[in-house]
Amino acid sequence: MTAAPELKPVVVTRAEESDGPLSRELKSLGLPVLVWAAVRVLPADTAQLEEALSRAESFDWIVFTSRHAVAAVLARLPAPPPRLRTAAVGRATASVLQQHGWAIDLLPGEPSAAGVVAAFAEAGTARGARILYPASSRALPTLAAGLRQLGAQVSTVEAYRTVSGNTLDVEDCRSWIQRQGVGAITFASPSAVAELESALGQEDFARLLGAAPAVAIGPTTARALTERGYTPTLAESATLRGLARTSLHAVSAGPAVHRPRGRRT
Repeated sequence: MTAAPELKPVVVTRAEESDGPLSRELKSLGLPVLVWAAVRVLPADTAQLEEALSRAESFDWIVFTSRHAVAAVLARLPAPPPRLRTAAVGRATASVLQQHGWAIDLLPGEPSAAGVVAAFAEAGTARGARILYPASSRALPTLAAGLRQLGAQVSTVEAYRTVSGNTLDVEDCRSWIQRQGVGAITFASPSAVAELESALGQEDFARLLGAAPAVAIGPTTARALTERGYTPTLAESATLRGLARTSLHAVSAGPAVHRPRGRRT
């Protein structure tokens, strides 16, 4: 009887350690894991956030687009003022809020910044609304600009900082890329895409994504790969479990070449 071939490891590029939540999800599915933390999440200068939250009752809405923002806010505002309504980008973010007793008043069909804007547009609740948006230091302007176009007054405050994961062992990464190979590469944010490309250099980044599928957690992250000429696989749901399950499918499908469009690898 022929033994099943050993699965190649799945690369985790989000900010976590080897026992982090995505790594645990992957390992629970029987997948070996390589943690290449291309980004780190650090606390922001809290003065702006604390000032905004001190007058939370003056806002009509608070919008969360990540669990990091949820954690930063809950550390300072365990329960929302009675009239403050809450929007969450996706079910995973909403679930964390609900576990802490926050009601979710708006949840978009598409878990992305554009999806949040579309949900506000459909509900017709943005015009004249005062919206607090606790965000990453690298938040794209999509959400705030889109809500302002709908007539909302948006206050964007930095809730956490996303920075380069400068502890990445680039030589070890290159060894895996050039010799052993990996089964799939997971991306949970556009920042992880940009930082891994910067750390590895375009040549090795292209070689990596030319030999294994890139799995993106959602449309915004997928767009960061598409803009670089790659065709990512979109996770079955915008959650770490969805990212892990889709990675399993990608790895189990066997080797395939995913060459970037318009580039030579």
